[in-house]
Amino acid sequence: MREGNSEGNSIVKNETHEPATLEIALRVLPHAKGLQLPQRATAGSVGYDLSAAIEEKILLKPRVPEAIPCGIAIALPETLEAQIRPRSGLALKHAITCLNTPGTIDSDYRGEVKVILINHGEKDFLIERGMRIAQMVFARYESVRFNITQGLTETARQANGFGASGMGELASLQTHSKRANANSR
Repeated sequence: MREGNSEGNSIVKNETHEPATLEIALRVLPHAKGLQLPQRATAGSVGYDLSAAIEEKILLKPRVPEAIPCGIAIALPETLEAQIRPRSGLALKHAITCLNTPGTIDSDYRGEVKVILINHGEKDFLIERGMRIAQMVFARYESVRFNITQGLTETARQANGFGASGMGELASLQTHSKRANANSR
């Protein structure tokens, strides 16, 4: 059974216990002809690999960001965003990552998907046509309406930020560790 909308997106429902698969309209641009379409590397992968749709090699210099075209455009339903994330192998082996991570592709964007790469390494890095450069992960989101108020509900954390979460657990673990050390003497 298939339900659809005007953008060509639809949900394929099945009778098994597997999750429904959302079909998303994808347009392959002329300069991506012959390249691999976004796909997951394994059945358990969350990210869909994106390939560099470039005609000539690009030398990614250290600390100089480059927008690399992927040769595709997508039409997302209003309840979905596509997040662009780094590939862990490129990050670990070559210090190549995405700026603005995760990058967001909004549901009303119909232009080419591009990845902003940066080289945090010391050596130049060569990007070649078809190279898998990033991954795209799909996430649902909620539309919100802000309710202006003079106060917020209280929590144990309150306004403690940047590294404050888990500090209570850390202090508790340190106290427990000190007690264990004292008892073992």
